[in-house]
Amino acid sequence: MGFSAQMQGMGRAAMAAAAFGLAACAPMPRAQTAPPSTTPSAPSAQSTALAAYYAGVQQSLLSQGLLRTDGGGVDTPLTATMLANNFLRIAMYEEHGKFARGQTPLRLTRWSGPVRVALNFGPSVPAARQAADRARIASFLARLSQLTGLSLGLVSQNANLTIAITSIDERRALGPMITAALPQINAAQVAGVTGMDRSTYCLVWTQSNAATNSYERAFVYIPAEHPDLMRLACMHEEIAQALGLPNDSGLVRPSIFNDDEEFALLTRQDELMLRMLYNPALRNGMTEAEARPIIESLARGLLGGNT
Repeated sequence: MGFSAQMQGMGRAAMAAAAFGLAACAPMPRAQTAPPSTTPSAPSAQSTALAAYYAGVQQSLLSQGLLRTDGGGVDTPLTATMLANNFLRIAMYEEHGKFARGQTPLRLTRWSGPVRVALNFGPSVPAARQAADRARIASFLARLSQLTGLSLGLVSQNANLTIAITSIDERRALGPMITAALPQINAAQVAGVTGMDRSTYCLVWTQSNAATNSYERAFVYIPAEHPDLMRLACMHEEIAQALGLPNDSGLVRPSIFNDDEEFALLTRQDELMLRMLYNPALRNGMTEAEARPIIESLARGLLGGNT
């Protein structure tokens, strides 16, 4: 669900954005994990209104049978051919939508080393909410690590993936944090985060090395105003997309990488795509033509030759 797009950054780095919403390297300074706040600031009228808006969005989606948490079932059959084609759609193309137009082919891009995650909360987020979010993210990182073989975990310094969860008021002051997390980001891209429209539910920016086709930095933003399920959906989609599944497609089901908001949480197919993405048979920088026969073989292996 959501939008994303690939955008060229400065020098040898490539920048990419992905957002869950409607229709949604250079060394960096130490990224500190903010300690839980025991005295949250009172929400502004704008923040209160945004929380009410998102609560209404979640209720509307649930009433339509969307934001499913079952991962797919008998109504979402999956064959090896479908899995292979869906992987190529999600991993090998840039996402259409708000930041770019069309579907542009990409070379396979993945992380080549540990993903060190810093979690930063705005003062408006109560300590109990911070603790719950931290536990959820830590659990999800452990799940992603099992799927990909990557080392993923929360850290207090030297992060290369930063997650910020703040109110709309606090988001406007995130510029320094964003530029510290992504040294190659430009002012317009920073403004796309700090001035994010409410129809974009959350987003991720990634920074990769164009010479090695390896991700080196990422920044995720999640509004603190989200109700529980939308908040968790943002965690699942943006962190998973930051690992190298940047596109969304209405043809891919069951999946969170689809703009229809049918599924809120990582699905069975999404898990298989992550396993395929980090299979050692693939190499960074592959074109779709180079990757396709390997992907088709991996899909047959995962689904027992079911085509």
